Amino acid sequence: MSKLETRRTFLKQTGLSLGGLALLGLTGCSQPAASSTAASSAASSEATATAAAAEATIPAHPYPSCEFDLDRVQELGYESFYQNGCCFAVSNALLTELKEKVGFPYTAIPAEMFVNGKAGYGAGTLCGSLGGAAAVIGLMCSPEDASAITKELFSWYTSTNLPIYQPEITAETPTIAKTVNCSDSVTAFMNAAGITEMSDPRRMARCGGVSADVARKTAELLNIHFGYMDAAPAENTAEEALADNEYIGEGEGFGGTIKVKVTMDGDKISKIEVLSHGETAGVSDPAFETIPDAIIKAQSTDVDLAAGASFSSQGIIDAVNDALSKVAK
Repeated sequence: MSKLETRRTFLKQTGLSLGGLALLGLTGCSQPAASSTAASSAASSEATATAAAAEATIPAHPYPSCEFDLDRVQELGYESFYQNGCCFAVSNALLTELKEKVGFPYTAIPAEMFVNGKAGYGAGTLCGSLGGAAAVIGLMCSPEDASAITKELFSWYTSTNLPIYQPEITAETPTIAKTVNCSDSVTAFMNAAGITEMSDPRRMARCGGVSADVARKTAELLNIHFGYMDAAPAENTAEEALADNEYIGEGEGFGGTIKVKVTMDGDKISKIEVLSHGETAGVSDPAFETIPDAIIKAQSTDVDLAAGASFSSQGIIDAVNDALSKVAK
């Protein structure tokens, strides 16, 4: 198909025509400078009508849903990772189904726009697979629903041994990411597997598998949300084995739930370990580096917040207070 035919197909879907684009000034100024007032007026009226027609064909947000084929989305996620990375992988897997089953407006959204999400958006921050998933969730759901579904997805990501899908290379050491950040997730796996190079085929297969897992989980959550399938019965996840002097607590940071384990030595706080969180790497680091130590030193949660990381600091403090509330009085 030629570029012109592709363009015409797009314009037909959006309700515009090549002539309409010319009138809207999108194909260049080709009219003589001496155009008559009547002709200009007619052109303006037609352009307004054409623009209104085009706007009327674009569905209001949120965009229409479809029932995702979980197995297909999973396979597409894995294959797409090797094309353009994790963010592209998840968005392409979901958008492919939407383009085929719903059509426009998804056909006007190029999955290539998500390529820049690979490697934690080039900075080791939010895992690109989650970024691609969150974007598609945001297209399909109201802001409130999108926020709830994204939070559930992030919680699953930081509490599940990944990868699950391993069609080629089996990861001997699937790992649980303590945060949603690429750098933490990948580093935990590479350390556990004894891998030192990002180009290692095992690391590549691992991230391809994680992309497939995130794509499938996102499709599952959306299918459940829109009533295409029932939610699976809640699993009884075994809580980490705790000693008699260890307590788990949770608080809300800027990026979601912060989970900590507090160890007591008699009536004193001897250790605070952050088990998982969704905070942004770099920005939140001062909070994790200073707040636990400050609490232990003061033997109190009445400590100063870390400059520039107040939300993360408060989340840690609230989590510690939650853990301390479980200490037998």
